[in-house]
Amino acid sequence: MITQTLYHYIIDILNEKTYPACIVIENDRIISISETNEPCTHFILPGFIDAHVHIESSMLIPSEFARMAVKHGTVATVSDPHEIANVMGVEGVEYMLNNAKKVPFKFHFGAPSCVPATTFETAGDTIDAIAIEKLLVRDDIYYLSEMMNYPGVLYEDEEVMKKINAAHKVGKPIDGHAPGLRGSDAAKYIHAGISTDHECTTYEEAKEKLSLGMKILIREGSAAKNFDALIPLLEAHENDIMFCCDDKHPDELELYHINQHVKRSIAFGNSLYKTLKAACINPILHYKLDVGSLQVGDKADFIVVESLENFEILQTVIDGVVVYENGKSLIQSVEEQVINQFNCHPKKVSDFEINIDDRFFEDSINDGLQAGNIKVIEALEGQLITNTLLMKPKIENNQFVSDIENDILKIVVVNRYSEQAVAKAFIKNIGLKKGAIASTVAHDSHNIICVGTHDVDICQAVNALIECKGGIVAVGDGEKHILPLPVAGLMSNDKAEKVATAYAHIDQKAKMLGTPLHAPFMTLSFMALLVIPDLKLSDKGLFDGQKFTFTSLY
Repeated sequence: MITQTLYHYIIDILNEKTYPACIVIENDRIISISETNEPCTHFILPGFIDAHVHIESSMLIPSEFARMAVKHGTVATVSDPHEIANVMGVEGVEYMLNNAKKVPFKFHFGAPSCVPATTFETAGDTIDAIAIEKLLVRDDIYYLSEMMNYPGVLYEDEEVMKKINAAHKVGKPIDGHAPGLRGSDAAKYIHAGISTDHECTTYEEAKEKLSLGMKILIREGSAAKNFDALIPLLEAHENDIMFCCDDKHPDELELYHINQHVKRSIAFGNSLYKTLKAACINPILHYKLDVGSLQVGDKADFIVVESLENFEILQTVIDGVVVYENGKSLIQSVEEQVINQFNCHPKKVSDFEINIDDRFFEDSINDGLQAGNIKVIEALEGQLITNTLLMKPKIENNQFVSDIENDILKIVVVNRYSEQAVAKAFIKNIGLKKGAIASTVAHDSHNIICVGTHDVDICQAVNALIECKGGIVAVGDGEKHILPLPVAGLMSNDKAEKVATAYAHIDQKAKMLGTPLHAPFMTLSFMALLVIPDLKLSDKGLFDGQKFTFTSLY
């Protein structure tokens, strides 16, 4: 038996008390907490929990994600593995579960509800209701992951309802995903038993969903940043708010995680206890997580911080084992195999050309648009939603081409699972002045997505990813910079620090090509996510997220 006795100022969130305490731990559990007169200099509190994150978006396998996250006081995550599931199906989910179990960190995975996310794109596999039922009965699956097919819920699609009912049958919560859904539609969606949403972008939307009984996750990731809009809700809704990142690229994960939410919430004026309820306690209660909340009898999961002003993490402990201390992660890297699915061949420059035909004029008239305009995706900094713009295209040699001067650039999606025609459209606000950037991280089907200033650059970037079977790339000035992602084209199996450095390098190269975006590759990755309006591009064509149907470029 291993016994530890600690003397710290304890932050008792549940009872809203802070006092000098003697904490006794035997093996992995807290056996007593008592007030003490012994000198205390530091503070002990429950560890932080990311209430909704796709580990794959860190470009790290779970074991490496854990090594980096504990540096910031994170002890657990609620993780949706639907990124790798869209590439590899249930095999991908098993991969994440098996790797996660090799390190002392508390991952809580869900059963991906939408693989593929829609029928309007090509994914690598399908997870149907029968497979969902098999996953949900497992002890290492904690919930039904975000139900992105909200039209399927509203219209009571048979397959969608079977998945929801499977979660109800085993008493596991259902995560939501309903950007902009309001009024009676939101009420019906929530009435189906969907309990959370991390897609709110406005205070009014989140407040309405709270009033209907939904819990709101305040998201601040590498691309989607909703913290400032939603943090005022915490004061009046302390029991129904959680913090999450959703998607976090490795360079940012190296710098901060949920600890940043905590610092910013307190700086905003929220109380310490309400802030820590959102960061530490509410996810445990909602998802029934196997994580301690610093009470007698709990698992010994906690962090020690220097002060309540800077929240500098001195030590992170999981199940009584120190996993971070003295500035170093003590979780060891593990060697892991690679799984992937890639089945397309190099492309030609002509594959990316958009030739003009008579429909350009005919469709413009039929749609009631001003003749000569095309539909352009408007990307928005800090948001996953887009707008639809009607803009004059640049024409050369009877082809639509990128208009660098007006920042109307060509965007393409290449099916990586089979040989198909390239989907092509245009996008504004990526801001490249030269070259191209491309990625096989393209939510949710993870085909190849690329934006570029010329077809030659686009072709070079796409072929670079086909050659290495997945990754991110920046092409320009006669140079090609690649971060290979051999695990499903989504993750590296290399050490976290090396991946973070390599990503930061390519991110900087992309910015040198002209993009002003904070996280250009993260923003790019969501331009194929059809379940978030307004205008997106899948491997099958341009998609209207409001009408939930394909639409013409013209």
